[in-house]
Amino acid sequence: MAEISTQQLAELLSGIARAQSAIIQGIESAMPGARANSIVPALQNVAHLRDHPDPTLVDLPVRIVLAYMGRIGPDTANIVRDLEQALSGVAPTPAGAAPEFAAPSETAGENLDFTEPQ
Repeated sequence: MAEISTQQLAELLSGIARAQSAIIQGIESAMPGARANSIVPALQNVAHLRDHPDPTLVDLPVRIVLAYMGRIGPDTANIVRDLEQALSGVAPTPAGAAPEFAAPSETAGENLDFTEPQ
């Protein structure tokens, strides 16, 4: 079986999202207001836009659909970057930020004794 690259996977996800976006446009044509009143809010909820600033593998396809529903479609290079990040399982660290699990300093535990004083 052939192995798929992240570029190919990004293009596949992009094509599926384009098809889903076309279906949503068809629904909007048949039922004006459906997109803004129910479809977009439901997609935004499923995409976890507020909960997860960086897309996970579950969130990424929905975010691609939302991007196609906007004025400018998604950039394949950004999809590849998001895929590689999600597949690596490592959350990005903002520039200059301390790592989430930094090594504790020698004095970090001095004030953590909650036993009653004697």
